Amino acid sequence: MTGNAVNIGPPTPPQPDSSPESSYAHGNRHHFESTARFVAWVRAAAPYIHAFRGKTFVVGFGGEVAAGKRAQSLAYDCNLLAALGIRLVLVHGARPQIDAEMMRRGLEPRFHNGLRVTDSAAMECVKMAMAVTRFEVEALLSQGLPNTPMAGGYMRVTGGNFITARPVGVVDGVDYQYTGAVRRVIAEEINADLDQQNVVLITPLGMSPAGEIFNMCMEEVAEAVAVAVKAEKLIYLCNAPGLLDEGKLVGSVTADEAERHIEAGKELPKDLGLYLPCAIRAVRNGVARCHLLDQDKDGALLLEFFTTAGVGTVVSRDPLFRLREATADDVGPLVALISPLELDGTLVRRGRELLEYEIGRFSVVEYDGMLVGCAALYRFSGENEAELACLAVTPEHRRAGLGEQLLRRIEQRARRDGLERLFVLTTRTAHWFLERGFKEIGPETLPIQKRELYNFQRRSKVFVKSL
Repeated sequence: MTGNAVNIGPPTPPQPDSSPESSYAHGNRHHFESTARFVAWVRAAAPYIHAFRGKTFVVGFGGEVAAGKRAQSLAYDCNLLAALGIRLVLVHGARPQIDAEMMRRGLEPRFHNGLRVTDSAAMECVKMAMAVTRFEVEALLSQGLPNTPMAGGYMRVTGGNFITARPVGVVDGVDYQYTGAVRRVIAEEINADLDQQNVVLITPLGMSPAGEIFNMCMEEVAEAVAVAVKAEKLIYLCNAPGLLDEGKLVGSVTADEAERHIEAGKELPKDLGLYLPCAIRAVRNGVARCHLLDQDKDGALLLEFFTTAGVGTVVSRDPLFRLREATADDVGPLVALISPLELDGTLVRRGRELLEYEIGRFSVVEYDGMLVGCAALYRFSGENEAELACLAVTPEHRRAGLGEQLLRRIEQRARRDGLERLFVLTTRTAHWFLERGFKEIGPETLPIQKRELYNFQRRSKVFVKSL
């Protein structure tokens, strides 16, 4: 028998009594529920902690973040990432600080095609603003007061002449003068600092072999550094929640899909217009993932990397979701996936030994290497019908259409085996199957082998679909 985890919501909580005794009991229950959620979250985060230890993350953020209300929280979260063994490279910008310094000196900022034109007077403002911003970021990362998240977590922050620059030159007849582009990243020196458990802080100023200083774009420096050090992740903190499609957050997108989004001429917030092309190039040049996160969301780094659903947009070279047939290595993750649904009665209980024996019947879907959905095909000897069973998707991914993909996968397998009908038994998700072409029938019409096993106490509804 089967149940489907798609669109199953939690039951409505009972309304508490207003008496003092019930208020105490309600508060006590709330405390235990909060504790249980915390314990569950920590345990769920453990696989990510193991996976990311020793990996390199490059975080790029603009001057708005460095001087904004979330700068303190960003420092706390970077401290925690470093404490978990993640190798951190931080690349800061200073656009608003440069503009403010130029205005203070009575100078007018000049841009062409969105890129600052840096003459000698502007370059003095750039050096002043970059230096001050860097010192302020270092100060935030150097905190260690008691009763704060950084207590006892001293971070050694290093930097250096890691970036060799070249001039942008003359474009469309405009001489960018001291505006530069990345010529080379000295990755071995950055990695040497990371090997010493230092946090590397990079200011987007580059030196030429002739000793000149060039002003560079933070996002391009972060991209070049991530590629050079073979980073696991490149993260941009943006003035948007991520990539949106008709107002809805796009959780993941391939480089090709993101490029089509840009080519379609869809309007993007300023930061995304700058960062998305860098993200596309980075993943095509070896960076495993690029994440676009909301700079105003408190704890965005933690929520993105230590929860299954995440909070931003992930850009990858290949799709993060992968549909495949199950193997013996999937038994443990399958048990973890379906156990909660067995406990609440949505699915019929299956022991681990049974799953090991029947693993060849299952198709599964992975998200970024983690098993997040499954379905099984049970064929009965001598019949041209089969059962779709154990269709389940983790709560965080039930809106991603994975249930539909698994259903199509099982239907394809059934057709390939020459089957004519697919039936399913469910107690919770009758409408989901009706909306996908199934029709309700009575238990007496089931294949004889299944009819003899039908559990009348569960009173599962039976649906069938012609293939």
